[in-house]
Amino acid sequence: MISTCRESLAAAETLLDAARTGVSGLVIRDGRVDAGALEREQFAAHGFAWAATYVEALRQMLGWAERCREAGTFGELEGLMLQCAFGEYCAQLAGGIALSQVEVVRPADMGVSEDAVEVFRKATAGVVAGNSAAVRQRIAALIADGHFGEAALGDEMLEMVRDQFRRFADEQVAPHCHEWHKRDVLIPIEIVEQLAELGVFGLTVPEEFGGLGMGKAAMCVVTEELARGYIGVGSLGTRSEIAAELIRLGGTAAQKEKWLPLIASGEILPTAVFTEPGTGSDLGALKTRAVRDGDVYRVTGNKTWITHAARSDIMTLLVRTDPESKDHRGLSMFIAEKPRGTDADPFPAPGMSGTEIRVLGYRGMKEYELGFDGFEVKAENLLGAEEGQGFRQLMATFESARVQTAARAVGVAQNAMELGQKYVAERVQFGKPIAEFPRVAGKLAWMTVETMIARQLTLFAAREKDSDRRCDIEAGMAKLLAARVAWANADNALQIHGGNGYAEEYEISRVLCDARILNIFEGAAEIQAQVIARGLLSRRN
Repeated sequence: MISTCRESLAAAETLLDAARTGVSGLVIRDGRVDAGALEREQFAAHGFAWAATYVEALRQMLGWAERCREAGTFGELEGLMLQCAFGEYCAQLAGGIALSQVEVVRPADMGVSEDAVEVFRKATAGVVAGNSAAVRQRIAALIADGHFGEAALGDEMLEMVRDQFRRFADEQVAPHCHEWHKRDVLIPIEIVEQLAELGVFGLTVPEEFGGLGMGKAAMCVVTEELARGYIGVGSLGTRSEIAAELIRLGGTAAQKEKWLPLIASGEILPTAVFTEPGTGSDLGALKTRAVRDGDVYRVTGNKTWITHAARSDIMTLLVRTDPESKDHRGLSMFIAEKPRGTDADPFPAPGMSGTEIRVLGYRGMKEYELGFDGFEVKAENLLGAEEGQGFRQLMATFESARVQTAARAVGVAQNAMELGQKYVAERVQFGKPIAEFPRVAGKLAWMTVETMIARQLTLFAAREKDSDRRCDIEAGMAKLLAARVAWANADNALQIHGGNGYAEEYEISRVLCDARILNIFEGAAEIQAQVIARGLLSRRN
């Protein structure tokens, strides 16, 4: 099977080259990607991004299988999962990839000839035929014991970390999080304190600054297990990760010495304050301004979709310091201190106000719209002690942030799958457990396979980052695919629950709401596809 998949991967790479040539003809002008043409041809370009993501995902699944074989853990389940993954994705590469529920891109849309598609179909006919209903039925039977395939982490330390945080999620989070969601309350501070003790907030902070000095792969393992318990808990470390990365990469020596140990210990909780009403992903259009006044800057403007804002102690705050600028070159980043709020007074800082945004899911930290009217930030807290560097500093963190978001999505996908598995084992209809119905079993099998695909793609992006290689495209691919898998798993698990899944008392109703945000924040799916397409096409030309 592994050799057959290797041949199919080579055929997929050839098909992707044909798509690259076709899309390049639409958007390349004078050897460079033309921004206007790329926007006009978004459907083809984003289709190419998705096709490239599929091919990379298959490459990583093949690598996973080879690692399993070397470790002696490539059993029947792993073999069938590999077979199913290659069969399904190769069929979609030839027949059409869904960009969304209402958009399907086909090879012809990317300028691929029917002859090239036919060559690909013939080369992959074996693996496509192997993705049969019988294979999925067998996968469903093999996962009935709760084993969903070897992760093949390849590191004993990572396996120990995974087990530790899986126990924490199972014992401290999963039994309580549905009630937190229904009551729409903050995650108890006791949970935050326990995570601090476990080192979550300093996981990737260098040891010299009080952190654990672990890599992004460890971050993925920890994040996945916590998000598997509850996306809110899996996201508690996100703002600390972003803040620490900003300061580590862009801060002065004094800023690193002061702030990194406080973040790593969990003594202070950061929040990321970037987005503004009406701007979304267009950060270059930010209007919130900061004006120097002696030893402070005075901030005026509005921010929105700020997570965990009331409970935080510092804000990584992106504002415009050059009033004459009209784009990202006038932006600066600040480490803005603020008092931690309470239920009675969530925003006690002078010159700062906030209003909660009520949301469907992702509730454990709460979202806010913030207003600033002369809010003071110490001049010494200008990140890097130089104005105009904010956008560049933020861009340097996007790889890590998107890898971490992909790991959150894998955790949510795993949670949805496990809830579906548990339900089908207990629910009886027409005299037998619904797990015995082929379409129910088929859904669970594919959920298992695609969760593993997303996991391996995410770990690959993390390892690239740990190797100090540029991985903006790989991180984008991981986030793009994992977010879709989380939503698909949640949707299908709810379908398996039937009407019960629509009832608030069932956990899957919460997971569905939680999963939906993953396709939007940290760069919407359309933004991810645009970044991937531009990056890949620019690499070639």
